[in-house]
Amino acid sequence: MSHQISRRTLVTGAGAGLALTATALATGPAVFAETTGTTGSAKPTIVLVHGGYADSSCWNATIQQLQGKGYSTVCAANPLRGIPTDAPYVASLLDSISGPVVLVAHSMGGTVITNAAAGKSNVKALVYIAAFVPEVGETQGELITKFPGSEVAPVSVGVPYTKADGTTGIDLYLSKDGQAAFAADISTSAFRTLQATQRPFDADSFIFPTTATAWKTIPTWALVAGQDKAIPPATQRWMYSRANARKVVEVPNSSHVVMLSNPRVVAELITDAARAVC
Repeated sequence: MSHQISRRTLVTGAGAGLALTATALATGPAVFAETTGTTGSAKPTIVLVHGGYADSSCWNATIQQLQGKGYSTVCAANPLRGIPTDAPYVASLLDSISGPVVLVAHSMGGTVITNAAAGKSNVKALVYIAAFVPEVGETQGELITKFPGSEVAPVSVGVPYTKADGTTGIDLYLSKDGQAAFAADISTSAFRTLQATQRPFDADSFIFPTTATAWKTIPTWALVAGQDKAIPPATQRWMYSRANARKVVEVPNSSHVVMLSNPRVVAELITDAARAVC
């Protein structure tokens, strides 16, 4: 009898644990946003979206800066499958967060937030970090070739993969020879880690047209990486000007991965945006 009771107790406890886990999974970002900020603070949650050849860890140094200033931070795991998949995914994350949000993106993440944040009343500012800022109908393929200077295509390696519907897609990976084009101002060992842990993106990401432009209704801040050989600096300046960015910071000697080489500057720009809107 005692053995049966013991088993019943264990099963009941396990069920309760699973229920709590399910609740946490369903409401995690909102709970996170509510419990990790400064007590009684009206500070927004900072949501950061990575681009291609990267994962959320690319924001680690920036997050440390932001959390040191008392901001709650959430990194979106960008699927990197293109607008039809990436934008709804990030939009659903935004819906799960309580209170105001400052939405930040690097590189291809800029295209994602431009689409995902449209119509989101909780998103109070957009911050583009060496990022695409497309207009409705534009593709990343068009924008990356608008001005000369991008050198990332020759160091990108296409690898076939099987999609859920059984068709074949092409994932693009940054090769071991890609440091000069992508991350010239970080150490070789740091680049090797980045290259080994990267998440590839679907090559079709370059051909999906933008369907919404959140920057037309949400205040925008931006950063130009002055030695960027992925998205040319001229392209960044042109896009930011078109988006009427309230403030544009330029880091003259930075490669594309400015959040790795200059996290303090990136965090300061994000903080400027947060203070201006919340």
